[in-house]
Amino acid sequence: MRVTVRQFEPGSAVWLQLTGPVAVLTIKRPHRKNALNRSAWATLGDWVRHLPAKTRLLVIRGAGGDFSSGSDLKEFASLTEAEVNQAFELMENTISAVESLPIPTIATIDGGAYGAAFVLTLACDLRLGTSRAKLGIPVGKLGITLQPPFVRRILRELGPSAAKDLVFTGRILDADMARAMGILNDVVPPEHLTDHTIRMVRTILRQSRASVLAMKESVRKVLAEAEMEEMRQENDHPARSWVYGPDFFPAVSAFATKRAHRFEGRPDAIKTCADTPRGDGR
Repeated sequence: MRVTVRQFEPGSAVWLQLTGPVAVLTIKRPHRKNALNRSAWATLGDWVRHLPAKTRLLVIRGAGGDFSSGSDLKEFASLTEAEVNQAFELMENTISAVESLPIPTIATIDGGAYGAAFVLTLACDLRLGTSRAKLGIPVGKLGITLQPPFVRRILRELGPSAAKDLVFTGRILDADMARAMGILNDVVPPEHLTDHTIRMVRTILRQSRASVLAMKESVRKVLAEAEMEEMRQENDHPARSWVYGPDFFPAVSAFATKRAHRFEGRPDAIKTCADTPRGDGR
């Protein structure tokens, strides 16, 4: 079967491979652990929106030993707050484009998938991981204020308590934890990921296409009905702020220069419950 590999433009960070009815999008910035800058997010979205009409299944993966470390925080250090919010809207538009595809989508995760890249995997129908997979959304370390579109995807896959846990603590899930929580459908050794993905793709393509597409559309409609009122309320307040500036910019600057950063009100500045006098005088 003929294999075609395309770049959206020379030097592009996202490559498209076409093999018959299967499209594979590969994030190729291994020197940055596949961190996605604004150009990469835009390219990924453009590829998704312009897949060939014959495409029946999409796989998204990262080159090298990581899926993606998330958005390129070093790029954010030079942006204004308005530009940062625009960048988050670009991420949301790209992730929404993946989520809206009528065909099956699979994320294959070897190594880290953090932040917005983690949310990107949640927008896919299935997630296949290796034993090296690490997933999380430690936005509390940066002053990023998650907005409803991202939160809805996390809630759907994890539920309210686990979703809060990930954000409140910055916890990073290993492959076994993610499998137990239903985030990863399968976990295999790193050297078996490609073969396992091929088997999964072939299995899906052998099913009735009508059945597969009907299931995807029915799930989408059921979830949409449950979320319709929330989305209406969002549209009444279209302006979103994805970051809390006084926390975000110092944290990003510290990250870019590899310095430790401390938010005001960290635990060492707050008395523990055990140190706090009781109201009853005991």
